[in-house]
Amino acid sequence: MGNSLQEQLLKAGLVDSGKSRKVQQEQRRKQRRARKGQATEPDRVRLEAERQRARQIERDRELNRQRQEAAARKALATQIRQLVESNRLDDWRGGIAYAFVDGKRVKQIHVSDAVRRQLADGRLAIVRLDDHYEPVAMAVAEKIAARDPERVIRHHEPESEPDGDDPYAEFKVPDDLMW
Repeated sequence: MGNSLQEQLLKAGLVDSGKSRKVQQEQRRKQRRARKGQATEPDRVRLEAERQRARQIERDRELNRQRQEAAARKALATQIRQLVESNRLDDWRGGIAYAFVDGKRVKQIHVSDAVRRQLADGRLAIVRLDDHYEPVAMAVAEKIAARDPERVIRHHEPESEPDGDDPYAEFKVPDDLMW
């Protein structure tokens, strides 16, 4: 009875020698893997769980980053709104239509004559606040442009000195023409 079950089945002719060798080789491979520390079935499950945790952590980080960006955008919009509302001009509305370009569209606001002159001189700028436009002082427009340059729609740069060799220097073109 010293023979193993495998040998007994082989002698009885119930199992052929090829299958017997394959089974023995597979058993040896499993033993070698266990000795070398290669992943066995429980290790595979553990590794898959770790990968899943790592993916979940990465997803959570991405969601947190998106939430932080949204909060930063909201805070920036609030700062700009506060700047415009706290530095709002009194009585800027009037009967004169002042046209300007916002992106590819021509927009207009109705302003008083004094505000129109200040806009043309570069002392005021037009900023977009939500769905409407308002004129603000140039210092406020610069603060807004530092936070979000797309909000400052229209501002005239103060005129520089004309070149000495410009033949049309004496013929100034007014910027505040009324059509």
